[in-house]
Amino acid sequence: MLKIAPPALLDHYLGISRLLAGQLDFRSAIKAVGVEVSHIVPHDHLDVCIMMVNGLYHTAYESGLDTFWGQTAPAPVTSSPIRTLLWGEIDFLLTPDAQQESRYHSDTPFTRPIFEHNLRGRIHVPLKVGGEVIGALSCSSHQVDFYTPQDVENAQSIADLLSPYFFALRAAEQAKQSAIIEAEARAREEGLRLGALNLTEALEGERQRIGMDLHDQTLADLTRLSRRLDRMMQEKDLSGEMLEPVSRSLQQCMQNLREIIEEAKPAVLQLFGFAHAIENHLDRAVRDQGATLSWRLIDETEAAIDLLDQTVRIALFRITQEAINNAVRHAHAVSLDVRLRASSSSVIIEVSDDGRGLSRGARGEGGGIDNMMTRARLISAKFAIGANREGEGTTVRVQLSLSIQATKARGDEA
Repeated sequence: MLKIAPPALLDHYLGISRLLAGQLDFRSAIKAVGVEVSHIVPHDHLDVCIMMVNGLYHTAYESGLDTFWGQTAPAPVTSSPIRTLLWGEIDFLLTPDAQQESRYHSDTPFTRPIFEHNLRGRIHVPLKVGGEVIGALSCSSHQVDFYTPQDVENAQSIADLLSPYFFALRAAEQAKQSAIIEAEARAREEGLRLGALNLTEALEGERQRIGMDLHDQTLADLTRLSRRLDRMMQEKDLSGEMLEPVSRSLQQCMQNLREIIEEAKPAVLQLFGFAHAIENHLDRAVRDQGATLSWRLIDETEAAIDLLDQTVRIALFRITQEAINNAVRHAHAVSLDVRLRASSSSVIIEVSDDGRGLSRGARGEGGGIDNMMTRARLISAKFAIGANREGEGTTVRVQLSLSIQATKARGDEA
């Protein structure tokens, strides 16, 4: 590599300005100007390190050699060998031999390219806009003692030329990311709003069903009993033989009321815990439907679900209940498995059957699946439904992050 005298540099500075025009991202910009920069500061490797807006992370874009630096996601500035430059504590770094420099002998992976690509002489100068360091320009050579203070001065001139353009690119990238995050948040919010609306409608339908059950069944039974008692009192016939059918009717009426109340609020869940409530529902769902399928409950949670907030437990129970109901009523399955698992980080519930699957017929009304999805979103759980691992039947899977629940609990306490 030959160094060119200063009078010949102006055309190359102008060339850098021309090449920057129209470049829309950091990587293409640094690659576009690499050759022109080499005429001013010769190098075997060129990279630009850009600080994130928060100043905590940085990303590298390179030209010449493809190294670990250009393949890494945003990394903490605190782990960078040139962090003192990025923090504005020094004006430049001029390194005769990087492989002998102590700053490149740390355990951080950011020192690997120095040795993997035999980088020796190095220059680092800051990229500044309005006095703020937004990154660094780095030139590296395979030769020891290759760079001089004049090269540092030339590199700083290049950095001053690049800085405003890279500052604009960073602002555009930040605006783009903010727009994406905002759009995703709006989409999630709208999806949750629509899901909550559907769930509210379903709950209203459930309330109406309970009201009709009470009116058509319980109230009708009580009215019948009241009239029968009135007649018995008028006839003054209150013998034990006449009261026995009345007593049986009252007992049946109370049993009906218990079933309605259990549907509205699962008492078994409160009294005996989640696993027992699911087992109870499994048994009753199969028996009431007259189904012949075999079922298993595999509980590996050690009662971890029972430690969750009551609202979360009920939501998980309703999701599992709906998944079981769908499998029993619509899957035409031979077997049904419910697996409850827990770790230090999450709770997972899987309801799997060997039935006809979703692809060959809708599993009940679509509202049931929508309600399960909405209930999962409302407690920040992940919901998935699809073919099971054997390729036949359906698996409903709900995963609840315990760290998210703990964060919410701390927020509620605050």
